Amino acid sequence: MSTNDLWTTTHGMVFGFIFLLGFAGALVGVYMMKAEWLTTEGANANVSRLRIFLWLLAAAVWAAVFTGTYIVYPWYRAAPPEGLTDLANFPRYLLLANESTAFWHKFGMEWKEHVAFISPMAATVVAFVVQYYGAALAKKPEIRRWVMIFFTVAFFAASVAGMFGAFITKAAPIR
Repeated sequence: MSTNDLWTTTHGMVFGFIFLLGFAGALVGVYMMKAEWLTTEGANANVSRLRIFLWLLAAAVWAAVFTGTYIVYPWYRAAPPEGLTDLANFPRYLLLANESTAFWHKFGMEWKEHVAFISPMAATVVAFVVQYYGAALAKKPEIRRWVMIFFTVAFFAASVAGMFGAFITKAAPIR
């Protein structure tokens, strides 16, 4: 693996995957915080684990965004020298040069560029709300419901970005 391959893999398949995989566990953890299902001791134990887990997920999705924005993305957008016809090392231009792959840049990468910060911000808000309310969240079903909705939006945005990233990388890998 080249350095570029390593960073691209770390961005999507490590940091992005950690968030997407961990989402289900976090959502179940928040959902199961119901006063009628938990003892006080159980709620406190659940919240302690959930706080750590949510902050780790938020850190993973922020790491995915930062590695994508500041490491991988500049390689993707690198401009070829004037007159170069082999665009294999210039993914953005390679995609745009072919009408059948231009969509992956025009919609897919634009999605990634404009929606990238929704997931880490939402994951951070969810981690903060669970940190702030703690076990009292078990007695606040409306807040718990909004936390799950907010977190689901973060998951959806990250899932679509990951899907586009995989398709873009398949069509025009960063070399």
